[in-house]
Amino acid sequence: MSSNRQTMPQQSSPSYKVTRIKADNATIAFNVIGYSMLTVLSLICLIPFWLIVAGSFTDELEIIAEGFKLFPNALSFEAYKSVFSNPEQIYRAYGVTIGVTVAGSLLGLLLTSMAGYVLSRKDFVYRNQLSFFIYFTTLFSGGLIPWYIMMTKHLGLKDSYWALILPPLVSAWNIILMRSFMKSIPDSIVESAKIDGAGDFRIYWKLIMPLSTPGLATIGLFLALGYWNDWFNANVFITSGDKYPLQFLLYKILSSAAVLQTNNGAYLAANIVPPTETLKMAVAVVATGPVILFYPFVQRYFVKGLTIGAVKG
Repeated sequence: MSSNRQTMPQQSSPSYKVTRIKADNATIAFNVIGYSMLTVLSLICLIPFWLIVAGSFTDELEIIAEGFKLFPNALSFEAYKSVFSNPEQIYRAYGVTIGVTVAGSLLGLLLTSMAGYVLSRKDFVYRNQLSFFIYFTTLFSGGLIPWYIMMTKHLGLKDSYWALILPPLVSAWNIILMRSFMKSIPDSIVESAKIDGAGDFRIYWKLIMPLSTPGLATIGLFLALGYWNDWFNANVFITSGDKYPLQFLLYKILSSAAVLQTNNGAYLAANIVPPTETLKMAVAVVATGPVILFYPFVQRYFVKGLTIGAVKG
C-alpha cells in the first residue's frame, strides 16, 4: 500500500545583503585635503604654546644670545626653581585659586541660571523691563572709586575671600546668554509640569536645569576662566600673603624679576644671570596648564551652548 506524501519545501532563513556606499574620488580627495589642512592649522596653533614650554626650559644666556627656539640646546630648570622657590606659598595660592574658582563658578551658575529662567518666562510681566536694566549695566559703569568704597566700607570685604568671589559672580552678558538659551526650551515642557502640579522651583531644578546642560557648561567655562585668571581684585582688596590667589602671586614674582633685571649689571659682574625671560615662560606654563587640561572636557558643550538659542532674541 503506497501513500502519496507531499514534501513541504524547507524555508531557509532570509539572508540580507549589506550594501556599502562607496565614496567617489571627489569626496575622498576633499576629505584628504580637508583633514590635511586641519592638521596643519592645528599644529600652527600649537606652535606658540610649545614655544612657551620650550622657552621655560631654556637657559637664560641661550635666550639672550640666540632668542627663543622650538628646541633648546640644553635643558635648564632655573626658571621653575625660581617659581617654586617657596613651594608652600605656591601650593597655598593654588588652593586659594581652586577654592575661589569652584565656589564662585557654582554660585554664579546658580544665580545666572535662575535669572535667565525668570527672564525667559513669558508669563513674567516685567521681564522686558528687567532685561533692559540688566543690559543697561553693560553700557555704563559706576566707576572704580564708588565700587571700591561699596566693597570695603559698606560690605566690609577688605582682605576677605568674598572680595575674590563677589565681583565676577554675576555678569549681564552671562544672564542674557542664559536667557536666550532657555528660550529655546519648549513651553510645553513647563506647561505639562504645571498640569502635574509641579511648582516653579521644582520645574526649574528638575526640568530646566538638566535641559540646559550645554548653556550651563558654557557659562561655567566663562566663570571658571574669569576666576582663574583674576588678579586685579586681589591686588585691590587682599593684603594678607596667605590669601593671595595664584595669578596675583605669579604677578608679584614677575615684578620681583623685573626689579632684578634693573640690577642686571651687578649680576653680570658676578657672572650670574637671573632668569627673567625664562621666568615669564615658566609662569605662563604654571598658570595655564590646569586650564588646558580642563578645557577638553567642556569643549563639546561650549560650541553647542553658543549656537543653541542664538536665533532667538
